[in-house]
Parts: sequence; structure tokens; C-alpha cells
Amino acid sequence: MKVLKKLVLALVVVIAIALIAAAFVSKELVYEKSITVNTPIEIAWENVNSLDDLDKWSPWNDIDPNMKKEMTGTDGEIGATASWDSEVKDVGKGSQTIAKMEAPNLFETDLKFHAPYESEAKGYIKLAQEADATKITWGFESEMPYPFNLMMAFSDMEESMGETWGNGLSKLKQLCEESYKKQQEEEKQKALELQQQQEQEEQEQE
Repeated sequence: MKVLKKLVLALVVVIAIALIAAAFVSKELVYEKSITVNTPIEIAWENVNSLDDLDKWSPWNDIDPNMKKEMTGTDGEIGATASWDSEVKDVGKGSQTIAKMEAPNLFETDLKFHAPYESEAKGYIKLAQEADATKITWGFESEMPYPFNLMMAFSDMEESMGETWGNGLSKLKQLCEESYKKQQEEEKQKALELQQQQEQEEQEQE
């Protein structure tokens, strides 16, 4: 009986210490990752300014290509919502709604997760022109309720999320640079056609 009492007392002490420690750990949960794409900011913006654009480079499509998706509202406008439902734990179930758009620098969404756990967050994509390139920062902000915020002191966000987010940003970089290359080729073709047209008109006038 004495041993049992000691075990109970030890457990109470451990729980008390954990609760006290949690009070000194921040509840804010923030993670972001950046990549530089070799395009003007306008080209990068065209690849992040709608929910459909985000889906094209979403790394979770590779994790579960068969997830169920649904769109409501007018995509590319405030209030449009994309929902997903997957049996894969790393994908889960949730939705994101366009909350703010400040072209060509900010695209912000309200995220709601229903599975594997309930939570809410603010997702964002920030763009900044850097000489002839564009820096794209993809991130989110959330809050871990007390006392579960204690887990943040022992977790490594980069280790758990870095690879997945890196895969998404790499796809985005490829899409942006392919879009820019296509635009440049189209402009060259138009310039060539215009030059040929002018030369033909000059020949006709002679």
C-alpha cells in the first residue's frame, strides 16, 4: 500500500511539474520555409493566387493522390474554400478559405483541420522581389492550447515538416520558371512575327 501511495505521489509531482513548465512555454506555433525562383514577382504571383494554383504544387497530392476534394465559392476571391478528405493520417481532413489577397505580395488563408485532430491556423504565402528573382515564403501560424504547448519544447518542426514543405516549394519553383520560360518564348515569337510583318509591308511598298 505504501508503494502504491509513493507511485501516486510521484505521478502527481510529475504532472505538477509538467503543468508548471507548460506555463512558461509559448503557445504560438509558427513554421515557414522559403525558396528563390528565377522569375519576376508577377509570374510567381500567378502561381499562388488561387486555391487551384496551390493544389497544383501541393506536396500532399503525392502522399495521397486519391484524396477527395471539393471547392465552394469563386476561386481566386475572398471566401472561396477548398476542402479535402483523406484516409491517410499525414493528410487528414480539413479545409482552407481565402482570407486576404494583396497582389503580388501576400496570399492568406484560414485553415481548419478536422482529422487526425481538430485545430485552426492561418496559412500564408509571401512574395518579395529580389533583383531578377522572387523570394517565396510559405508558412502558417497557429496556437497550441495549454498544457499541450509543452510538447513544442521537445519537437523539431523542421525535422517533421521540412521535407514535405521543401517538396512543395520545389514544385512551385519549377512551375514558376516554366511559366516564365513559356512567356519569354511567346514574346520572342510575337516579336519575330511583328518583324516579319513589317518587312513584308516594306517590300510591298517598294
